[in-house]
Amino acid sequence: MYSRLIENLTKRLTLALPSALAHDALRAIPIGEGIPKIEHKTPPRAGSVLILLYEVEGSIKFPLIKRPEYNGIHSGQISLPGGKGEHGEDAIETALRECEEEIGIPAHVIKVIGRLSEFYVIPSNVLVTPVVATLTSNPSFVPDPYEVVRIIKGDVYDLMKSDAVRTTEILATGKYRMQAPYFEIENEIVWGATAMMLNEFRLVMQEIGLK
Repeated sequence: MYSRLIENLTKRLTLALPSALAHDALRAIPIGEGIPKIEHKTPPRAGSVLILLYEVEGSIKFPLIKRPEYNGIHSGQISLPGGKGEHGEDAIETALRECEEEIGIPAHVIKVIGRLSEFYVIPSNVLVTPVVATLTSNPSFVPDPYEVVRIIKGDVYDLMKSDAVRTTEILATGKYRMQAPYFEIENEIVWGATAMMLNEFRLVMQEIGLK
């Protein structure tokens, strides 16, 4: 059943994607007028994240990471494994390298099956490609002690629930009030760019019949 699902997903990822339709539905909205307008003087850098699927006792799982608290725009946030590209890398190479660095899964046990729509993360000025892949063996995660506070094991079936998308008020970067749609995964609030990319994945999975 899992192999058939992956086969159907691989085929679906070759077709047109929901893109902005999925992203906009999970976009956080500023409350009030306190959010500064962000302008960048340089072109966006390329980056990638990995939606890494694996099966555990009939459930389809994927890892997320919780980042440490620091003086920056992504402090303490939940994200997919990934980061900025290095010179000469393509999107897949970046996603696989970052996955191994952050959660210890080497590239040779990962099978890439496609990509979702590119997504521009305005605060960090990064154009992100979500890469979708599956594991060829059971994972043994090894979190990077400097970049990862916790590995969160999401369940794809939880994303499919009718009440999966909720809304709450978020204090972005500890300063700015936002009304944010989110997914709750292992008691963590997953919002912003990660939620928007996961929503596109969610819609694609619904299209191929996952409930």
